[in-house]
Amino acid sequence: MPHFDYGYFKANKKVYNIRKKLLSSRTIKKKILANNFDYDFYDGDRENGYGGFKYDGRWKKFLIKIIKKYKLNKNSRVLDISAKKGFFMHDLTLLVPGIKVYGVEDHKYPIITSMKSVKGNIKFVKSYCDIDYKADFFDFVHAHNAIYRYSFKDLIKIIKIISKISKKAHITIPAYNNNKERLKFLDWSLHGTILFKKKEWRQLFKELGYDGDYYFSGAKSFGL
Repeated sequence: MPHFDYGYFKANKKVYNIRKKLLSSRTIKKKILANNFDYDFYDGDRENGYGGFKYDGRWKKFLIKIIKKYKLNKNSRVLDISAKKGFFMHDLTLLVPGIKVYGVEDHKYPIITSMKSVKGNIKFVKSYCDIDYKADFFDFVHAHNAIYRYSFKDLIKIIKIISKISKKAHITIPAYNNNKERLKFLDWSLHGTILFKKKEWRQLFKELGYDGDYYFSGAKSFGL
């Protein structure tokens, strides 16, 4: 159960500066809009979310490390939890022709506006607690910034599901080292509900029997 960083959060100072400026603008009203996970969050104003969730091919760079570490090939089955518009899925199919890539998403807008190449492989579920596949069905399950917006009770269930259906897995969750980092992340996050110290996450993983990989995001990762 190692901490594996495939490089997603290594951004430039320009991006960090934009995020810092947005901290004071993420009001309760903005958070309500964001939690609809529709146009406002994905393609509306930057204060409400992504400010235009467009394909830019960025996952190709990170996927090279993922493919190598998890030994993915054309015979592999991969699940992307919180597939959004399918960018991760699309790039993986380009890098590993023939690979079987599935996605699940708990809101319909990103599926409707997803990439044509993978839209048919993204399944809508009301909750990630409803993900239902056989034990070890997937060679790799990927959950990037996907599960920490659930309640603690549901988070426990989702981690157990990931452990059951995957041979190998990687989840990204937010953590903090001190109260200053905790407050910055809570001010920044539009939909985050679960935020633990690193040692608390590790303890949780141990209690739940999760032996997959993880990455701790948080205030530092976002450049806040």
